[in-house]
Amino acid sequence: MRTLQQQTLWRWICVRILALAIGSVVVIAVCMWLRFAVQSLWIQHHMPPPLRDEFAVLRTHPETNLARFHEIVDAWWGVSYSDPSIASADWLTVGILVGVMIPFIVVLGLRAARPLSLQFSRLAAAAGAVAAGDFSARAAQVDNAPLEMARFTQNFNAMMQQLARYDRELRASHVAMAHELRSPLTAAIGRLQGMMDGVFTPEPRQLAMVMKQLQLLSRLTDELHLLSLADAGQLSLNKTQTDLTALLRERAAWLGPQAQAARMTLSVTSREACPCLVDPVRLGQVITIVMENALRYATEGGEVTAAAQTTPEGARMVFRDRGPGVPAAFLPVMFERFTRAESSRARHSGGSGLGLSIARGICEAHGGTIQAAPGETGGLVITVTLPAYRHPK
Repeated sequence: MRTLQQQTLWRWICVRILALAIGSVVVIAVCMWLRFAVQSLWIQHHMPPPLRDEFAVLRTHPETNLARFHEIVDAWWGVSYSDPSIASADWLTVGILVGVMIPFIVVLGLRAARPLSLQFSRLAAAAGAVAAGDFSARAAQVDNAPLEMARFTQNFNAMMQQLARYDRELRASHVAMAHELRSPLTAAIGRLQGMMDGVFTPEPRQLAMVMKQLQLLSRLTDELHLLSLADAGQLSLNKTQTDLTALLRERAAWLGPQAQAARMTLSVTSREACPCLVDPVRLGQVITIVMENALRYATEGGEVTAAAQTTPEGARMVFRDRGPGVPAAFLPVMFERFTRAESSRARHSGGSGLGLSIARGICEAHGGTIQAAPGETGGLVITVTLPAYRHPK
Protein backbone atom coordinates (compact mmCIF):
# COMPACT_ATOMS: atom_id res chain seq x y z
CA MET A 1 0.00 0.00 0.00
CA ARG A 2 1.23 3.48 -0.87
CA THR A 3 2.60 5.52 2.01
CA LEU A 4 0.41 8.57 2.46
CA GLN A 5 2.56 11.68 2.12
CA GLN A 6 0.03 13.98 0.49
CA GLN A 7 -1.19 17.26 1.92
CA THR A 8 -4.52 17.56 3.65
CA LEU A 9 -7.40 18.77 1.46
CA TRP A 10 -7.54 22.20 3.16
CA ARG A 11 -3.81 22.74 2.79
CA TRP A 12 -3.87 21.31 -0.75
CA ILE A 13 -6.53 23.84 -1.81
CA CYS A 14 -4.98 26.77 0.07
CA VAL A 15 -1.51 26.17 -1.35
CA ARG A 16 -2.78 26.13 -4.91
CA ILE A 17 -5.11 29.12 -4.58
CA LEU A 18 -2.53 31.22 -2.75
CA ALA A 19 0.18 30.19 -5.19
CA LEU A 20 -1.94 31.29 -8.14
CA ALA A 21 -3.06 34.55 -6.49
CA ILE A 22 0.31 35.62 -5.11
CA GLY A 23 2.12 34.42 -8.22
CA SER A 24 -0.16 36.46 -10.48
CA VAL A 25 0.29 39.63 -8.43
CA VAL A 26 4.05 39.16 -8.30
CA VAL A 27 4.28 38.57 -12.06
CA ILE A 28 2.23 41.70 -12.82
CA ALA A 29 4.27 43.78 -10.37
CA VAL A 30 7.57 42.50 -11.75
CA CYS A 31 6.43 43.22 -15.32
CA MET A 32 5.41 46.76 -14.36
CA TRP A 33 8.72 47.31 -12.60
CA LEU A 34 10.62 46.00 -15.62
CA ARG A 35 8.62 48.26 -17.91
CA PHE A 36 9.52 51.39 -15.91
CA ALA A 37 13.10 50.25 -15.29
CA VAL A 38 13.83 49.49 -18.92
CA GLN A 39 12.17 52.72 -20.10
CA SER A 40 14.12 54.76 -17.56
CA LEU A 41 17.44 53.14 -18.41
CA TRP A 42 16.79 53.53 -22.15
CA ILE A 43 15.93 57.24 -21.89
CA GLN A 44 18.79 58.05 -19.52
CA HIS A 45 21.18 56.20 -21.79
CA HIS A 46 20.32 58.55 -24.64
CA MET A 47 20.58 61.76 -22.54
CA PRO A 48 23.62 63.97 -22.94
CA PRO A 49 25.99 63.28 -20.05
CA PRO A 50 25.65 66.77 -18.47
CA LEU A 51 21.85 66.48 -18.59
CA ARG A 52 21.96 62.96 -17.19
CA ASP A 53 24.08 64.13 -14.26
CA GLU A 54 21.78 67.08 -13.64
CA PHE A 55 18.70 64.80 -13.72
CA ALA A 56 20.34 62.35 -11.31
CA VAL A 57 20.77 65.18 -8.77
CA LEU A 58 17.25 66.47 -9.30
CA ARG A 59 15.86 62.96 -9.07
CA THR A 60 17.40 62.61 -5.63
CA HIS A 61 16.22 66.09 -4.48
CA PRO A 62 13.47 67.31 -6.86
CA GLU A 63 12.34 69.98 -4.42
CA THR A 64 15.51 72.00 -5.17
CA ASN A 65 14.21 72.86 -8.66
CA LEU A 66 10.85 71.20 -9.20
CA ALA A 67 10.13 73.11 -12.42
CA ARG A 68 13.41 71.98 -14.00
CA PHE A 69 12.70 68.36 -12.89
CA HIS A 70 9.29 68.30 -14.60
CA GLU A 71 10.74 70.05 -17.64
CA ILE A 72 13.27 67.23 -18.14
CA VAL A 73 10.62 64.52 -17.51
CA ASP A 74 8.16 66.09 -19.92
CA ALA A 75 10.88 66.56 -22.54
CA TRP A 76 12.28 63.03 -22.43
CA TRP A 77 9.40 60.88 -21.09
CA GLY A 78 6.57 62.85 -22.62
CA VAL A 79 3.83 65.02 -21.19
CA SER A 80 1.48 62.02 -20.89
CA TYR A 81 3.94 60.28 -18.55
CA SER A 82 2.53 62.16 -15.56
CA ASP A 83 -1.11 62.01 -16.73
CA PRO A 84 -3.24 60.66 -13.81
CA SER A 85 -6.24 59.78 -15.99
CA ILE A 86 -7.52 56.22 -16.52
CA ALA A 87 -6.39 56.44 -20.13
CA SER A 88 -2.72 56.78 -19.21
CA ALA A 89 -0.13 54.32 -20.51
CA ASP A 90 0.36 52.86 -17.00
CA TRP A 91 -3.23 51.65 -16.74
CA LEU A 92 -3.07 50.37 -20.29
CA THR A 93 0.01 48.37 -19.39
CA VAL A 94 -1.73 46.92 -16.33
CA GLY A 95 -4.72 45.95 -18.48
CA ILE A 96 -2.50 44.23 -21.02
CA LEU A 97 -0.66 42.33 -18.28
CA VAL A 98 -3.92 41.21 -16.68
CA GLY A 99 -5.26 40.09 -20.07
CA VAL A 100 -2.10 38.11 -20.71
CA MET A 101 -2.10 36.55 -17.20
CA ILE A 102 -5.73 35.39 -17.25
CA PRO A 103 -5.12 32.49 -19.71
CA PHE A 104 -2.07 31.43 -17.72
CA ILE A 105 -4.06 31.56 -14.47
CA VAL A 106 -6.87 29.50 -16.01
CA VAL A 107 -4.48 26.89 -17.43
CA LEU A 108 -2.44 26.62 -14.24
CA GLY A 109 -5.60 26.52 -12.11
CA LEU A 110 -7.09 23.70 -14.16
CA ARG A 111 -3.80 21.86 -14.11
CA ALA A 112 -3.53 22.26 -10.32
CA ALA A 113 -7.11 21.02 -9.82
CA ARG A 114 -6.71 18.03 -12.15
CA PRO A 115 -5.49 15.53 -9.48
CA LEU A 116 -8.56 16.23 -7.35
CA SER A 117 -10.93 16.05 -10.31
CA LEU A 118 -9.28 12.93 -11.71
CA GLN A 119 -9.46 11.18 -8.35
CA PHE A 120 -13.17 11.98 -8.03
CA SER A 121 -13.73 10.75 -11.60
CA ARG A 122 -12.02 7.45 -10.92
CA LEU A 123 -13.97 6.98 -7.70
CA ALA A 124 -17.22 7.79 -9.49
CA ALA A 125 -16.41 5.32 -12.29
CA ALA A 126 -15.57 2.59 -9.78
CA ALA A 127 -18.73 3.33 -7.77
CA GLY A 128 -20.78 3.12 -10.98
CA ALA A 129 -19.26 -0.26 -11.79
CA VAL A 130 -20.06 -1.48 -8.28
CA ALA A 131 -23.63 -0.21 -8.61
CA ALA A 132 -23.88 -2.30 -11.78
CA GLY A 133 -22.81 -5.38 -9.81
CA ASP A 134 -19.08 -5.49 -10.55
CA PHE A 135 -17.48 -5.88 -7.11
CA SER A 136 -14.04 -6.30 -8.66
CA ALA A 137 -13.92 -2.58 -9.58
CA ARG A 138 -11.12 -0.58 -8.01
CA ALA A 139 -10.26 3.13 -8.13
CA ALA A 140 -6.66 3.86 -9.06
CA GLN A 141 -4.92 6.37 -6.83
CA VAL A 142 -3.82 9.61 -8.46
CA ASP A 143 -0.45 11.14 -7.66
CA ASN A 144 -0.50 14.51 -5.87
CA ALA A 145 -4.10 14.06 -4.74
CA PRO A 146 -5.03 15.43 -1.28
CA LEU A 147 -4.46 13.23 1.75
CA GLU A 148 -8.18 12.78 2.44
CA MET A 149 -8.80 11.70 -1.15
CA ALA A 150 -5.93 9.23 -1.02
CA ARG A 151 -7.30 7.73 2.19
CA PHE A 152 -10.81 7.74 0.75
CA THR A 153 -9.57 5.85 -2.30
CA GLN A 154 -7.71 3.31 -0.20
CA ASN A 155 -10.72 2.79 2.08
CA PHE A 156 -13.01 2.52 -0.96
CA ASN A 157 -10.79 -0.15 -2.49
CA ALA A 158 -10.57 -1.99 0.82
CA MET A 159 -14.36 -1.83 1.12
CA MET A 160 -14.73 -3.20 -2.41
CA GLN A 161 -12.33 -6.00 -1.57
CA GLN A 162 -14.44 -6.89 1.46
CA LEU A 163 -17.64 -6.69 -0.57
CA ALA A 164 -16.17 -8.94 -3.23
CA ARG A 165 -15.18 -11.45 -0.57
CA TYR A 166 -18.61 -11.26 1.05
CA ASP A 167 -20.25 -11.68 -2.34
CA ARG A 168 -18.19 -14.80 -3.08
CA GLU A 169 -18.89 -16.20 0.38
CA LEU A 170 -22.59 -15.40 0.06
CA ARG A 171 -22.88 -17.11 -3.30
CA ALA A 172 -20.97 -20.14 -2.06
CA SER A 173 -23.00 -20.15 1.16
CA HIS A 174 -26.28 -20.04 -0.77
CA VAL A 175 -25.23 -22.98 -2.92
CA ALA A 176 -24.05 -24.96 0.09
CA MET A 177 -27.12 -23.98 2.10
CA ALA A 178 -29.45 -25.17 -0.63
CA HIS A 179 -27.54 -28.45 -0.84
CA GLU A 180 -27.53 -28.97 2.93
CA LEU A 181 -31.24 -28.23 3.26
CA ARG A 182 -32.18 -30.24 0.21
CA SER A 183 -30.47 -33.46 1.39
CA PRO A 184 -32.62 -34.14 4.51
CA LEU A 185 -35.70 -32.73 2.84
CA THR A 186 -35.28 -35.00 -0.17
CA ALA A 187 -34.65 -38.00 2.06
CA ALA A 188 -37.78 -37.30 4.13
CA ILE A 189 -39.96 -36.69 1.06
CA GLY A 190 -38.64 -39.82 -0.62
CA ARG A 191 -39.33 -41.95 2.43
CA LEU A 192 -42.85 -40.52 2.83
CA GLN A 193 -43.55 -40.96 -0.87
CA GLY A 194 -42.41 -44.56 -0.61
CA MET A 195 -44.81 -45.21 2.27
CA MET A 196 -47.62 -43.53 0.36
CA ASP A 197 -46.90 -45.68 -2.70
CA GLY A 198 -46.71 -48.84 -0.61
CA VAL A 199 -42.99 -49.37 -1.18
CA PHE A 200 -42.33 -49.01 2.57
CA THR A 201 -44.60 -50.06 5.39
CA PRO A 202 -45.57 -47.06 7.58
CA GLU A 203 -44.12 -48.63 10.69
CA PRO A 204 -42.36 -46.89 13.62
CA ARG A 205 -38.90 -47.59 12.15
CA GLN A 206 -39.75 -45.90 8.86
CA LEU A 207 -41.40 -42.98 10.62
CA ALA A 208 -38.35 -42.63 12.86
CA MET A 209 -36.16 -42.31 9.77
CA VAL A 210 -38.36 -39.52 8.48
CA MET A 211 -38.33 -37.84 11.89
CA LYS A 212 -34.54 -37.99 11.95
CA GLN A 213 -34.31 -36.12 8.66
CA LEU A 214 -36.85 -33.53 9.80
CA GLN A 215 -34.92 -33.02 13.05
CA LEU A 216 -31.74 -32.50 11.04
CA LEU A 217 -33.59 -29.96 8.90
CA SER A 218 -34.84 -28.16 12.02
CA ARG A 219 -31.33 -28.10 13.47
CA LEU A 220 -29.93 -26.62 10.27
CA THR A 221 -32.49 -23.82 10.26
CA ASP A 222 -31.80 -23.05 13.94
CA GLU A 223 -28.07 -22.91 13.28
CA LEU A 224 -28.54 -20.67 10.25
CA HIS A 225 -30.74 -18.35 12.31
CA LEU A 226 -28.07 -18.12 15.01
CA LEU A 227 -25.41 -17.37 12.40
CA SER A 228 -27.59 -14.64 10.89
CA LEU A 229 -27.96 -13.01 14.31
CA ALA A 230 -24.22 -13.22 14.89
CA ASP A 231 -23.39 -11.71 11.48
CA ALA A 232 -25.84 -8.86 12.13
CA GLY A 233 -24.38 -8.20 15.59
CA GLN A 234 -27.76 -9.02 17.15
CA LEU A 235 -26.76 -12.13 19.09
CA SER A 236 -28.01 -11.51 22.63
CA LEU A 237 -25.63 -12.36 25.47
CA ASN A 238 -26.36 -12.66 29.20
CA LYS A 239 -22.91 -12.12 30.61
CA THR A 240 -22.06 -13.16 34.14
CA GLN A 241 -18.84 -13.87 35.98
CA THR A 242 -18.02 -17.43 34.98
CA ASP A 243 -15.21 -19.81 35.87
CA LEU A 244 -14.00 -21.11 32.53
CA THR A 245 -12.26 -24.09 34.13
CA ALA A 246 -15.50 -25.17 35.78
CA LEU A 247 -17.35 -24.64 32.50
CA LEU A 248 -14.83 -26.85 30.68
CA ARG A 249 -15.25 -29.60 33.27
CA GLU A 250 -19.03 -29.38 33.01
CA ARG A 251 -18.98 -29.72 29.21
CA ALA A 252 -16.39 -32.52 29.38
CA ALA A 253 -18.59 -34.46 31.82
CA TRP A 254 -21.60 -33.93 29.56
CA LEU A 255 -19.69 -35.33 26.57
CA GLY A 256 -18.17 -38.16 28.59
CA PRO A 257 -20.49 -40.88 27.21
CA GLN A 258 -19.82 -39.70 23.65
CA ALA A 259 -16.07 -39.83 24.31
CA GLN A 260 -16.35 -43.34 25.73
CA ALA A 261 -18.34 -44.47 22.71
CA ALA A 262 -15.57 -43.11 20.48
CA ARG A 263 -12.96 -44.78 22.74
CA MET A 264 -11.32 -41.46 23.43
CA THR A 265 -10.13 -39.65 26.54
CA LEU A 266 -11.56 -36.18 27.17
CA SER A 267 -9.80 -34.33 29.98
CA VAL A 268 -9.43 -30.83 31.43
CA THR A 269 -5.82 -30.12 32.42
CA SER A 270 -6.25 -26.73 34.12
CA ARG A 271 -6.63 -26.73 37.90
CA GLU A 272 -6.94 -23.08 38.86
CA ALA A 273 -10.10 -21.03 38.48
CA CYS A 274 -10.25 -18.76 35.43
CA PRO A 275 -12.89 -16.04 35.96
CA CYS A 276 -14.22 -14.21 32.92
CA LEU A 277 -17.27 -12.12 32.07
CA VAL A 278 -19.11 -14.26 29.48
CA ASP A 279 -22.45 -15.80 28.64
CA PRO A 280 -21.99 -19.31 30.09
CA VAL A 281 -24.71 -20.81 27.89
CA ARG A 282 -23.33 -19.43 24.62
CA LEU A 283 -19.70 -20.10 25.57
CA GLY A 284 -20.69 -23.59 26.68
CA GLN A 285 -22.05 -24.03 23.17
CA VAL A 286 -18.63 -23.06 21.77
CA ILE A 287 -16.90 -25.58 24.04
CA THR A 288 -19.33 -28.32 23.04
CA ILE A 289 -18.84 -27.59 19.34
CA VAL A 290 -15.04 -27.68 19.58
CA MET A 291 -15.00 -30.82 21.73
CA GLU A 292 -17.54 -32.65 19.56
CA ASN A 293 -15.53 -31.64 16.51
CA ALA A 294 -12.42 -33.21 18.05
CA LEU A 295 -14.30 -36.34 19.15
CA ARG A 296 -15.78 -36.74 15.68
CA TYR A 297 -12.63 -36.21 13.62
CA ALA A 298 -9.64 -36.98 15.88
CA THR A 299 -10.48 -40.54 16.95
CA GLU A 300 -7.10 -41.77 15.72
CA GLY A 301 -5.36 -39.69 18.37
CA GLY A 302 -7.37 -41.17 21.22
CA GLU A 303 -7.11 -38.05 23.40
CA VAL A 304 -8.53 -34.55 23.61
CA THR A 305 -7.38 -32.07 26.23
CA ALA A 306 -8.77 -28.67 27.20
CA ALA A 307 -7.36 -25.96 29.46
CA ALA A 308 -8.31 -22.45 30.56
CA GLN A 309 -5.90 -19.82 31.79
CA THR A 310 -5.89 -16.15 32.66
CA THR A 311 -3.81 -13.85 30.43
CA PRO A 312 -2.93 -10.13 30.66
CA GLU A 313 -5.43 -9.49 27.87
CA GLY A 314 -8.20 -11.59 29.44
CA ALA A 315 -8.60 -15.35 29.29
CA ARG A 316 -7.73 -18.17 26.94
CA MET A 317 -9.06 -21.66 26.36
CA VAL A 318 -6.89 -24.16 24.45
CA PHE A 319 -8.17 -27.42 22.97
CA ARG A 320 -5.70 -30.02 21.68
CA ASP A 321 -6.25 -33.30 19.91
CA ARG A 322 -3.80 -35.86 18.57
CA GLY A 323 -5.68 -36.70 15.41
CA PRO A 324 -4.48 -36.39 11.81
CA GLY A 325 -5.03 -32.62 11.79
CA VAL A 326 -6.05 -30.69 8.69
CA PRO A 327 -4.16 -29.49 5.59
CA ALA A 328 -2.45 -26.11 5.98
CA ALA A 329 -4.53 -24.68 3.14
CA PHE A 330 -7.72 -25.54 5.05
CA LEU A 331 -6.83 -23.64 8.24
CA PRO A 332 -7.74 -20.13 6.95
CA VAL A 333 -11.23 -21.25 5.87
CA MET A 334 -12.16 -23.90 8.41
CA PHE A 335 -14.42 -21.46 10.32
CA GLU A 336 -16.42 -20.53 7.20
CA ARG A 337 -19.93 -21.86 6.68
CA PHE A 338 -20.37 -25.36 5.27
CA THR A 339 -16.61 -25.82 5.05
CA ARG A 340 -15.15 -29.28 5.53
CA ALA A 341 -11.71 -30.67 4.90
CA GLU A 342 -11.20 -33.29 2.24
CA SER A 343 -9.24 -35.73 4.41
CA SER A 344 -10.15 -37.12 7.80
CA ARG A 345 -12.55 -34.30 8.61
CA ALA A 346 -14.84 -35.05 5.69
CA ARG A 347 -18.57 -34.86 5.26
CA HIS A 348 -19.17 -38.56 5.82
CA SER A 349 -17.93 -38.17 9.39
CA GLY A 350 -21.04 -36.15 10.27
CA GLY A 351 -21.84 -32.57 11.18
CA SER A 352 -23.58 -29.82 9.26
CA GLY A 353 -20.50 -27.77 8.50
CA LEU A 354 -21.88 -24.88 10.58
CA GLY A 355 -20.53 -25.72 14.03
CA LEU A 356 -17.21 -23.90 13.83
CA SER A 357 -18.88 -20.94 12.11
CA ILE A 358 -21.29 -20.71 15.04
CA ALA A 359 -18.38 -20.94 17.48
CA ARG A 360 -16.62 -18.07 15.70
CA GLY A 361 -19.79 -15.95 15.73
CA ILE A 362 -20.28 -16.48 19.48
CA CYS A 363 -16.61 -15.69 20.24
CA GLU A 364 -16.73 -12.51 18.16
CA ALA A 365 -19.97 -11.49 19.90
CA HIS A 366 -17.99 -11.68 23.17
CA GLY A 367 -15.27 -9.49 21.66
CA GLY A 368 -12.93 -12.46 21.39
CA THR A 369 -11.49 -14.70 18.70
CA ILE A 370 -11.14 -18.38 17.83
CA GLN A 371 -8.18 -19.67 15.86
CA ALA A 372 -6.83 -23.02 14.73
CA ALA A 373 -3.23 -24.11 14.26
CA PRO A 374 -1.39 -27.41 13.82
CA GLY A 375 -0.08 -28.95 17.04
CA GLU A 376 3.62 -29.23 17.69
CA THR A 377 3.38 -33.03 17.82
CA GLY A 378 0.53 -33.37 15.34
CA GLY A 379 -3.18 -32.94 15.63
CA LEU A 380 -4.97 -29.64 15.87
CA VAL A 381 -4.90 -26.83 18.43
CA ILE A 382 -7.91 -24.52 18.70
CA THR A 383 -7.48 -21.41 20.84
CA VAL A 384 -10.33 -19.25 22.12
CA THR A 385 -9.36 -15.81 23.47
CA LEU A 386 -11.71 -13.63 25.47
CA PRO A 387 -11.38 -10.03 26.72
CA ALA A 388 -10.38 -9.31 30.31
CA TYR A 389 -12.91 -9.55 33.08
CA ARG A 390 -13.22 -6.37 35.15
CA HIS A 391 -14.66 -6.46 38.61
CA PRO A 392 -17.68 -4.18 39.03
CA LYS A 393 -16.98 -1.05 41.03
